[in-house]
Amino acid sequence: MTSRREFLSNAVGIALITASTWPIRADQGRSRHGQSDSSASNSGRTTQNTSLRWDVLLAPSIPAITSDLPPGEEERPWPPISSTLISGERDAVLVDTPITVEQARALANWVVASGKNLRTIYATHGHGDHFFGTSTVLERFPGARFVARPDVIKVMRQQASPESLATFWSPRFPGQISSHLAIAEELAGNVINLEGHDLVSVPLGFTDTASTTCLYVPSIGLIVAGDAAYNGVHLHLSESPDQQKRQEWIAALDKMESLKPRAVIAGHKRVGSDDSPKILGETRRYIRDFERIAMQTTTARDLYDQMLKLYPEWGNRGALWTSVRAVKP
Repeated sequence: MTSRREFLSNAVGIALITASTWPIRADQGRSRHGQSDSSASNSGRTTQNTSLRWDVLLAPSIPAITSDLPPGEEERPWPPISSTLISGERDAVLVDTPITVEQARALANWVVASGKNLRTIYATHGHGDHFFGTSTVLERFPGARFVARPDVIKVMRQQASPESLATFWSPRFPGQISSHLAIAEELAGNVINLEGHDLVSVPLGFTDTASTTCLYVPSIGLIVAGDAAYNGVHLHLSESPDQQKRQEWIAALDKMESLKPRAVIAGHKRVGSDDSPKILGETRRYIRDFERIAMQTTTARDLYDQMLKLYPEWGNRGALWTSVRAVKP
């Protein structure tokens, strides 16, 4: 049996190997632990009439140390985390970074191997598992700016507070989180310019937490959705136990869908999943299924079991377990 330490070591090793294999052939663009999804809207590598491309690195699933385990589970793996590199001829923008120092070092190596000049890091939302790794990446790219919308920065400060670190993050990832967390500076306006292309910050309101956004790249039909969309992974609904907040999330999905994207990158995705815009509809359907079954069941365990029957292959059962108990404490 693979020990926890071996699992972490092997996972990071895979990510480092990926960094050394740039560029990736089109037939290598499948999601795996620590490997990059290299794709674009039509051919998988480039898009007609544009010099932009995008690539995704999945930080591998790692164990979260907690006694709060779903029924029948012996550990609680944190789901893979997506970081997206949008690049032109020379420069690049990175969207979201993972939790741990090791994951972030693997990400930095991957960006270095791209040969691009990293100018900007953008945070889609304030959850720590999407920005705690930024300070480690900035050590390799000290000239890059770290930006987010003002409301996102407020959530970041809450997540990086001594209380939040002491009660939630550090116990789950002991000794793995940077002791010098970076907080984003305010994005001026809502557009990041990348070699003449607009990367548009779109406010989405409440999705799996407050004040979330996506980054929309019209020229290649790309949406980097952060946690506003999930891909083969159970949703974090514990911050939205009431129907009003879940309806706000559905409205955010409708908003992204109205942009008619050709690819959508979820903040958490199951290994091997593609980045089809269909995940917007799948996320919406999951929320509606959750609401429907919540009305039909009386206990958290009943709701949990019924959702597992509908989504048996989806990862991150720990998120489902906390979500059902938020609705049925």
